[in-house]
Amino acid sequence: MLKIEHLGIAVKKLEASIPLFEQLLNTPCYKTEEVTSEGVNTAFFQTGDSKIELLEATQPGSPIAKYIDKKGEGIHHIAFEVENIEAEMKRLAALGFEILNPQPKNGADNKLVCFLHPKTTNGVLIELCQEKKG
Repeated sequence: MLKIEHLGIAVKKLEASIPLFEQLLNTPCYKTEEVTSEGVNTAFFQTGDSKIELLEATQPGSPIAKYIDKKGEGIHHIAFEVENIEAEMKRLAALGFEILNPQPKNGADNKLVCFLHPKTTNGVLIELCQEKKG
């Protein structure tokens, strides 16, 4: 793993949360994006070498909506940047980590992503992400 790429924070409303994080981080939101396959709208902030990603549900049954219903707003996941997501998925699966999606999928911010089940990572949802090439 190369570095922490971003922290994902579940929020009820981007409209209210973007100004709050702009003030908190003293930097503007540089990008918003919808990821329809995940039922989420995202907003990104650059802070040093890492990013903060705000996640707002677009559908009542989406993973973010379920998370907020169960736990409320807050840190949802930690994303690690990797050089080769498929090799890293195989390596971690061989070590006994449960991979939630069998193939990398398209994520926000021009990334391929996959997630590790929190029951195999001490209760923390882990995202692996790799910059799309080409």
